[in-house]
Amino acid sequence: MKKLIAILCMITCLLGLTACGSEAAQSEYQQQKVANAQQLADEMVLYLFSQYMDDAVAGSFDVYTAEEVEYILNNQYNIYVDGNAFLKAIDSFHSAKEDMGTITGTNGSEVTIDGNQIVVEVAVTGEKKNATAEVIFSNDMFMKLQSAALNPTSTVGELMANAGLNTLIGMGTVFVVLILISLIISCFKVIPKIQENAARKKAAQKEVAGVDNAVTQIVEQETVEEAEEDDCELVAVIAAAIAASEGAATTDGFVVRSIRRR
Repeated sequence: MKKLIAILCMITCLLGLTACGSEAAQSEYQQQKVANAQQLADEMVLYLFSQYMDDAVAGSFDVYTAEEVEYILNNQYNIYVDGNAFLKAIDSFHSAKEDMGTITGTNGSEVTIDGNQIVVEVAVTGEKKNATAEVIFSNDMFMKLQSAALNPTSTVGELMANAGLNTLIGMGTVFVVLILISLIISCFKVIPKIQENAARKKAAQKEVAGVDNAVTQIVEQETVEEAEEDDCELVAVIAAAIAASEGAATTDGFVVRSIRRR
């Protein structure tokens, strides 16, 4: 039993030593890639990307495709790049010139390994203000450029100005909302009056309509009565004429059944 335990301990120690040796070798290889990434990023920022900040040179790669850009840089500078990433990096450095001016130098860099990427942040000094260049390489033996951008650093005054502007915008928005709420609340006093006036107008219209209906009925009734009086006079005249033609002294024996007008 003791021999078995001793053998297991020896195996465990051997495996531990093997793992430590592997980690040491990997760490040394990573350190070499980190050093190469720092040097390559500094050279790219100072000597490669900086020249494309000039307006006359910025469009020199516009006529080439991404594959052609990769071929040209590999042959001229012996570096591996993603063509689209390199073209975007040129645009980023060119657009940053208006804020920071031309690049005058670098002031150190920091490297972090993020999975399959090596991210290098280079402190850049410029004529007007400083900036930070973020250069990303593939975490392999080719160290292919995957992305690059130049971000001008905001000064304390600019940060304070932006903070003050954001505060003013927020306070202004709050005051506008409060004013709108107060206007809506004030409308609650006016709405009942408007409804009351509308109800009065409807009542007045109903009264006028009732009067008009009454007048119409009276006129129709008078018309009917006048027509009946006219019919009675006509009946009397017709009865008298018939009695005269028959030689009768009165019209008592005559009855008019109907009158047809033509």
